[in-house]
Order: sequence, then C-alpha cells, then structure tokens
Amino acid sequence: MTISIRWAQKTDAPPIARLHFHTWRETYQGLAPQAAFDAVTEEVRLARWQGLLAREGCEQTILIAEVDGQLAGFGMAGSASHEIFQSRAEIKFLYVGTAFKRRGVGRELLLHLGRHMMKAGYSGVGLGVVVGNNPAIAFYEGMGGTRAGNYTDPGPVWRSENHLYVWDDLPVLVAQEAKRSS
Repeated sequence: MTISIRWAQKTDAPPIARLHFHTWRETYQGLAPQAAFDAVTEEVRLARWQGLLAREGCEQTILIAEVDGQLAGFGMAGSASHEIFQSRAEIKFLYVGTAFKRRGVGRELLLHLGRHMMKAGYSGVGLGVVVGNNPAIAFYEGMGGTRAGNYTDPGPVWRSENHLYVWDDLPVLVAQEAKRSS
C-alpha cells in the first residue's frame, strides 16, 4: 500500500466533504449532541470545503492523503483559532476514512502538516481532541503529543470540551518521517 500526500485542490471539495461528513458522524456518535448531527449535513460540509479551498493566499495548508488513487484522509493546519494554542500552529482537521484507519494515513498526514507548519515558521503545533475520543487520544499520544490543557471549542453548532495536544519541537516530530523512510 502506497500513501501519497498532496495539496488539496478546489475540485477536491466534494470528496473531502463526503469523507468529513461520514467520518465525523462515526467518530462523534455518542459524544456530540443530536442537534449537531441534525445541523451538520453533507451539503453544509460541502459548502464549507468549497469556501476553504477557494481561498487563495491564505495562511493554511490543506493536504489530502490518497491510497491507490482513492481519498483516504485529509488534514488542515494554519494559524491558531484559540488563545490556548499560544504561538503554536493549529491542526484544525485530521480525518482518516474508516477503511484506511491503522494503516499509516493519519501518521503521514500529521507528519506532513508538521513539516509544512515548520516551513511556515512555527516551532510548535497543537490540536484539540474532543474529550472521550479515545482512539484519537491514543494516536496523538503515540505520536509523541503532550496533553497541555483543556478548552471549550465554541464551534458553530456544538461547544465541545477538548484536550489540547501539542508538539513543541516540530523538528522532533518531523524527524519521525525520516526514521520511517530509512
């Protein structure tokens, strides 16, 4: 299995939205309130991704992971949206399709996003993980993330409680990519 990572294009909005919609519903079943499930439709996701991918020259990195030409996951990172991140970049999205979990896709996306944030001048990166999302917590801890606090994400439809996971030495995180390929 070969994982390829590339920049997302405007034409990737529909498949990203579809993957985001289905993976979000699977991940947050039992964690998010029903009102969030009712409000966040695939059409809402599509409009959001069309808007994000239409922005040119903005300070964000949107990457997609493909396996054998099929969308396996996506990630987005850029300047932080919450003060708890301090001077770190924020990984705003990192989703992997169910069929591709535990196959290295999330790892590759995280490492590539870290490398891009390092090139953008950040020394550290962080992300929020919804309290109770234990598979994600285990993954980020396994990747060397350190829990550095908690915060409430104001979100558009759900005020979720989140753990903040950080990597304050991006060269150390990114070095995992070199170790894996050697």
